[in-house]
Amino acid sequence: MRRLRDPGFKRIARQSGYCPAVLSINDVHMLTNPRRDSLSITEWRPVTGSLPPLSAADWDSEFEKYRASPEFKLLNPHMTLSEFKKIYYMEWTHRQWGRLVGLTFVVPAVFFVARGRVSGPMAVKLAGIAGLIGFQGVLGWWMVKSGLKDDLFAPGSHPRVSQYRLAAHLGTAFLCYTAMLWNGLSILLQNRVLRDAEAALKDISAVRSSSLKVFRRSVGGLACLVFLTAMSGGLVAGLDAGMIYNDFPYMGVGLTPPRSELFSDFYCRSPDRSDLWWRNMLENPSTVQLDHRILAGTTFTAIMTLWVFTRFSPRVRTALPKHVRSAVRGVVHLVWLQVTLGISTLIYLVPVPLAAAHQAGALALLSGVVVLGSRVWIPRRTIALAKGIVSTTSRSKLAATSTSRPVQNRPINLS
Repeated sequence: MRRLRDPGFKRIARQSGYCPAVLSINDVHMLTNPRRDSLSITEWRPVTGSLPPLSAADWDSEFEKYRASPEFKLLNPHMTLSEFKKIYYMEWTHRQWGRLVGLTFVVPAVFFVARGRVSGPMAVKLAGIAGLIGFQGVLGWWMVKSGLKDDLFAPGSHPRVSQYRLAAHLGTAFLCYTAMLWNGLSILLQNRVLRDAEAALKDISAVRSSSLKVFRRSVGGLACLVFLTAMSGGLVAGLDAGMIYNDFPYMGVGLTPPRSELFSDFYCRSPDRSDLWWRNMLENPSTVQLDHRILAGTTFTAIMTLWVFTRFSPRVRTALPKHVRSAVRGVVHLVWLQVTLGISTLIYLVPVPLAAAHQAGALALLSGVVVLGSRVWIPRRTIALAKGIVSTTSRSKLAATSTSRPVQNRPINLS
């Protein structure tokens, strides 16, 4: 059986190793957003912006550009140059880390593809991830640009980036991370098949059992729900919606704010109020926080229900392999951690370390669900590979047995 040209273990480690790097970029972004450090650099220079200001004149020029921004005029009119340098370096580090991750992914990927070290399908996947990394950089500047104009927020209000662009920037980062992780796990599974195809095929047959059909679909729905909840968290961050109703489970005197507050005419832009619902759902901080609470509660309930399903359904419990059960337990632990971080972030008025940990927890929870998915959604190419190796091995053993079987001498009839 011809060995696949997909990357081996070392190249798996290279691709999967970018996942912590993307995670760290998300955390640095979480540190810059609440502090408004992302608005300290008012220009986007993908090449020449790699170097910070090197002279006093350069610093004065950058500071003068920042002084013209709405953030300086409304929030930081008394900021000094030394204070500006601190927030500048935080955003500069975020951008440099993004450039570094992009280059260290794209350059080796081009090398492997050019040398024919990866298969055609994997080359397409690598190109897609590289495109996502570049698109992420463009979205990042598009997001920052929204905070440098005062036409995106009411005159005199708190300058901030557009929550829509922030959610898009965050969503692309999550997709890029998930693509890297999923491809790394897929390659790891293929290498396991190459090492022991018979054992791997046995596990594959177990997870593809008809008894687990509902379970497999549930994992897919769970992945979408976790991602959607994380994106609603991006809207919460963009609107500073976590700074209101800092108690749990109540929001004020009840479980929800008054209906008049949740669906206020203040957020309508259409004279006929046709945009009342969707604008409040996406632009009203009270409604956005309630949406996030509902989605988070739904995610928690769905995960715990799936865990109960695997524990108390005799049919599923019998059919579920051990490595899948351990992945389910891992997701349960992660969701409990994430709920604890979310409630703590809210009741302590969104301190930056807790907020960053909460965002990292969202990505960790998504990672757990993706790992669980990789153990129950087996690519057809991997299944075909395992069957082909087992079939070839069986034929080889049969041929060897036939060749080594001694020839029995028949008695000669002399009559």
